[in-house]
Amino acid sequence: PPPSPTTAPAPPRSAGPQLNPAQQAALLELRAGVEGGTFRPYLLAGITGSGKTEVYLHAIADVLARGDGAIVLVPEISLTPQLASRFRGRFGALVAVLHSGMSDRDRLDEWMRLRSGEARIALGARSAVFAPVERLGMIVVDEEHDGSFKQEEGVRYHARDMALLRAHRAGAVAVLGSATPALESMALVTSGKLVELALPE
Repeated sequence: PPPSPTTAPAPPRSAGPQLNPAQQAALLELRAGVEGGTFRPYLLAGITGSGKTEVYLHAIADVLARGDGAIVLVPEISLTPQLASRFRGRFGALVAVLHSGMSDRDRLDEWMRLRSGEARIALGARSAVFAPVERLGMIVVDEEHDGSFKQEEGVRYHARDMALLRAHRAGAVAVLGSATPALESMALVTSGKLVELALPE
């Protein structure tokens, strides 16, 4: 069986590739939001292959440098071992992974690592929006248009909307990323409630 998230060895950390001009411009905007220390919501609209994940990784590095933590939400189908490895390759054991394919014990272990501050980044599917990340500085919702962010059974909620609410209450930056943004998100851009950052290449 594959190693559990808490026992898997963390690969060496890397600085990542150099950003292109559009990525750098988006990162500068996010960096200003993080340094502002107040709620700021953004829509990172980038075509497939434009490097949204690399922007997230650089922005989260800035958040960690301030002593804050981050939550990264992805659709369940996108939460692959490769994605977790990419985050761990950058941030090592600071990353806790949460998803429904894990055993209850492994999920509890990751939850407790976050609660104790041993881990400062929660990477997971929709329920990770409730992860106990202290000093929350950023919430990322990747592929924010994806229908799997809606919880239809039991307590109903939309993880994208909950992410915006939690970021607002924490005075954190919220980043909604998508190649095909939801109509609701585009409406928020039009009304001035979201700042759009574009990755066109």
